[in-house]
Amino acid sequence: MIAAKFVRINYESYEDFIQNYKIHVPNNFNFGFDVVDEIAKSEPNKKAMVWCNSEGAEKTFTFEDIKKESNKAANFFKSLGIKKGDAVILMLKRRYEYWHCSIALHKIGALVIPVTHLLTAKDIKYRVKAANVKIIVAASDLRIIDIINEAKKDFPELKHVVSVSGKVDGWIEYSKEIEKFSDIFTRPVGAEATTSKDKFLLYFTSGTTGMPKMVYHNFSYPLGHIITARFWQNLNENSLHLTVADTGWAKASWGKIYGQWLCGACIFVYDYERFDYHELLSRVAHYKVTSFCAPPTVYRYMIKEDFSKYAFSNLKYAETAGEPLNPEVFIKFKKMTGLEIKEGFGQTESVAFVATFPWMKVKPGSIGKPSAGWNVDIVDSQNNSCRAGEEGRLVIRIQDSKPVGLFCGYYNKDDVMTEKVLKGGIYDTGDMVYKDEDGYIWFIGRSDDVIKSSGYRIGPFEVESALLEHPSVLECAITGVPDDIRGSVVKATVVLAKEYNPSPELVLDLQNHVKSITAPYKYPRIIEFVKELPKTISGKIKRKHIRDCDSVKQKS
Repeated sequence: MIAAKFVRINYESYEDFIQNYKIHVPNNFNFGFDVVDEIAKSEPNKKAMVWCNSEGAEKTFTFEDIKKESNKAANFFKSLGIKKGDAVILMLKRRYEYWHCSIALHKIGALVIPVTHLLTAKDIKYRVKAANVKIIVAASDLRIIDIINEAKKDFPELKHVVSVSGKVDGWIEYSKEIEKFSDIFTRPVGAEATTSKDKFLLYFTSGTTGMPKMVYHNFSYPLGHIITARFWQNLNENSLHLTVADTGWAKASWGKIYGQWLCGACIFVYDYERFDYHELLSRVAHYKVTSFCAPPTVYRYMIKEDFSKYAFSNLKYAETAGEPLNPEVFIKFKKMTGLEIKEGFGQTESVAFVATFPWMKVKPGSIGKPSAGWNVDIVDSQNNSCRAGEEGRLVIRIQDSKPVGLFCGYYNKDDVMTEKVLKGGIYDTGDMVYKDEDGYIWFIGRSDDVIKSSGYRIGPFEVESALLEHPSVLECAITGVPDDIRGSVVKATVVLAKEYNPSPELVLDLQNHVKSITAPYKYPRIIEFVKELPKTISGKIKRKHIRDCDSVKQKS
């Protein structure tokens, strides 16, 4: 296991982990050379990735394959003028070329910018200008071709657009060009060599207001994901791990490349255009996936399925992140599979810094305890530490040291924004939580998701969890609606299970159900039934979108 070079990998307890976990970051660490190529050198035939798509195609890549393909890609990018520090956008969905191109760009020392294929031309223009992007590499369906062609009209400095999906007029055809290049790429030296402090990866992440922020990490970032993969996802050299995520989102960095390969695990990638949980479950069973991570949305659909149709005997570990997992989903999944879903918590700006680790008893609904090396705290408005049971802001104290895996800042001219969230020796996550007497942390909601009604503070997660215990509710989202008397009232936007239909009687039943489970003042005074909830491609419910739509309705 490559991780063994950097950290002790076996611990007897959570306390042992917290006290003795140490990680050494070499000054010139480069994931491409020091992990991928090193494994290829010692175990060339070791499986790195099993890839399949919804059309029935499949490929298996060894570490030797990844080394050679990334070397060819590195030589290809160099021929296009890409050098250390240059920014390259990868819009590759779940195409296997993402791994080849990412590792290639890491070896060069370029700045990798993964993006989702759901962007508009306006989004592309903003990203190209903000990060001074030199090349876009894309999976080119008709929509993507149109938006990129529209965007590149305004940017002559955007030197090339590369297609991995065949020939496109005016674009470079990746599969045709890549075979012209050598599979040997020599590690750069001198000024072109990378250091652990050089810019490595950049994600655009939207906040509640303003344009997307540019979160950047340096070359030490992959080492932070040893915690994510080894100690939360519980991976080892024999694992076949699937994280359900598009490569355009930071969840892919959490579960589809860095920590997993540091552990010597094999990555399973299911490439699909439209999500179908029947097909997903079939492939998890067929390919004998041993570790599975997905957002709560996916689990909510999975537990409605008849699991007896699928052979899950090889599945040993299940994890979730992105949003807190509702206890009802946890209980049903355990009943159906015997597995306890382990929660992990972090952000685009971090690795998993709170999680339910293997040595810990699971508390359904809790996101777990702090990761080793991360000085996690819960603070009040004066940044004083909160007592057990007291709600506060989740922060990382960094005045003594910055943990490996925490972002370096907001890229380019965002010094003011960086200072705002890293002010006074802490990183403020913007999340509201509390801890119990055992040190477990419980998520309340984003600071801007918490509802203030008649003097009460109501977190959406608790109300959503209560509603999900009702058999009629498949999914739901809790938001606040402005009210002249109460300030705000609780609204539930509900997706019903297929055998139920909206009715005034069901509204009343749901309201009484919430009152019977949680504090009565938290019940939803407004309930709207919808066919589906707005979500990001990574499965997070877009509560802000719901609030914005409600605001428009009120004004009209």
